This record gives sequence, C-alpha cells and structure tokens, in this order.
Amino acid sequence: MKKIIFLFAFVVWASALFAQRFGYVDTQKIIEKMPEYATAQGELDKMMKQWQSELEEKQKVLSKMRLDFEAEKLLLTDDMKKQRVADMEAKEKEIRDFQTKIFGVEGLLFQKRVELMKPIQDRLADAIAKVARKRKLSFMFDRASDLSIVYAEPTFDYSDIVLEEMGLKAK
Repeated sequence: MKKIIFLFAFVVWASALFAQRFGYVDTQKIIEKMPEYATAQGELDKMMKQWQSELEEKQKVLSKMRLDFEAEKLLLTDDMKKQRVADMEAKEKEIRDFQTKIFGVEGLLFQKRVELMKPIQDRLADAIAKVARKRKLSFMFDRASDLSIVYAEPTFDYSDIVLEEMGLKAK
C-alpha cells in the first residue's frame, strides 16, 4: 500500500515538474529598440563629455604647474619650493576627488545612469511580466545577462512579443 501511495505521489510531483513552461528574452535587443534608451544614452554621453573635459582641464593646470615648477626650481627658495609642491599635491588631490565624485562606484555618472535607466528597466520588466502571465510561463530568462545559455530554441524566444507588448516594432 505504501508503495502505491509513494508511486502516486511521485507521478503527481513529476507531472507538476514537467508542466512548467519557460521562455527567454534578449533584453539588450529590446532596450536598443526603445527610443527612450537612445535619449538616455545621449544625455549620459553629453554629461560624460562635459565631465571628461573638466577633468582634462584640471589635469592641464596640474601639468602646467609641474612644468613651471621644474623651470623655476633653481631660482626658488626652500619655502617657495615647499609651497609649490604643496600646491601641486593639493591639485592632485582635487583631481582624484573629482574623479571619485564623478566616475567612482557611487559617483554622479553612476547615479545619473541609474536615474535614467530605471524607468526603462521598469517598463521592460512590466512588459516581460505581462507576456509571461499571458503565456502562462513559469520562468523567463534573459539571454543578454551573464546566465549561460548554450543553446536556445528560437520558439522559446519571446523578445519580439515583449517588443509588441511595449508598442515597439519587432523587426
């Protein structure tokens, strides 16, 4: 009797396991077709160029300070040398602080990227969730992520359907 109950439980479990449906999307492909992504990327590029030119200007000032110091080194008193070296070190610190503030892990560039990309990612996630619910999918994988998909049957690719859900042209 126990064997029959166990066998029945196993059959029910196995059928539930194999009844799960899955699909995948290529989020990179989808995002690149979104007009708001191009706008956000353009804004980020513009800001990055501005910050990069500010950084280059600061580095030019430091280079000029170094050249002037080397040219005048022999004519300067010890106190004047110490002051110039201190000024150059302060400028180097200013440049490092600027780089960290703008380009660091939690810098302004990172924050701006998150600010601009969050609505895009939220819209994409909503569309993926809608497609998954409509198609009764248990799992939806992202082909563009670090998840290794060695082979993917094209019939399980829902990228074009998600694009349609978002009102974008699939092809």
